[in-house]
Amino acid sequence: MPKIDPAEIMAHMSDPRVAEHMPLLTFEWDASAVTKFIATKEECWNRDGLGHWAILLNNKYVGWGGFQREGDEWDYGLVLHPNSFGLGTRISKKAIEFAIADERIPYVTFLLPPSRKNLGALKRLGATFVDEIEHDGAAFLKYQLKTE
Repeated sequence: MPKIDPAEIMAHMSDPRVAEHMPLLTFEWDASAVTKFIATKEECWNRDGLGHWAILLNNKYVGWGGFQREGDEWDYGLVLHPNSFGLGTRISKKAIEFAIADERIPYVTFLLPPSRKNLGALKRLGATFVDEIEHDGAAFLKYQLKTE
């Protein structure tokens, strides 16, 4: 992600269509927020050897996503630019293939806000509902996909 123009990330994350399904996105994205965001994501790579990637299509930034360690679990997240929402299933399939090949990841978790109603793609991947949980003060639907 450090190779992506910070202005692109700021515009992406400031789009209200992105924020609509991100209950933890309660602040305004400015240059400082982007710098902190990238540093936090890079720290995951340094700490865990895995993290989030910038997602490119034809060398153009379309979003970010990947795996982040949450306690003993690997959580998968994907945040696409609204013009690229249709790529989610294809990108997620590649990410799940990566997780299956990585012996550190016996299963992947997904935390989705209750506002997400279209969960068909997640179910087609084979993920099962675990519970409704609270994370950083917001409600999420937790799903799990075994990768072993």
